[in-house]
Amino acid sequence: MPDEPVTDEPTSDVARPPQRQLQPLDPPTVPYAIAGIVVWAIIGLVLLLFRNTLSAHGHTDWLWICLAGVLLGFPGWIVMIRHDRHRSARRAAGTDQESSSVG
Repeated sequence: MPDEPVTDEPTSDVARPPQRQLQPLDPPTVPYAIAGIVVWAIIGLVLLLFRNTLSAHGHTDWLWICLAGVLLGFPGWIVMIRHDRHRSARRAAGTDQESSSVG
């Protein structure tokens, strides 16, 4: 066995095509925020129909959890609007900055 250097390179003489640099996904986020608010509202309305049953079993806090989900969704929606606006500005400028730098 000859002493050959150990490398991670393939031993074939065929040139490899250059690897394409994958870009991270950056979908619009406003629809996710709106969907979350709607889901919490629908669950709250469904639970409202069973208010007496929830009260009898001591689970009225579930309604408050749904209300909190809806109300906390609005600040999240505002943040997502800002994020999407900044993403559009970044794409228009042609730069690839981190999406977490919303400033």
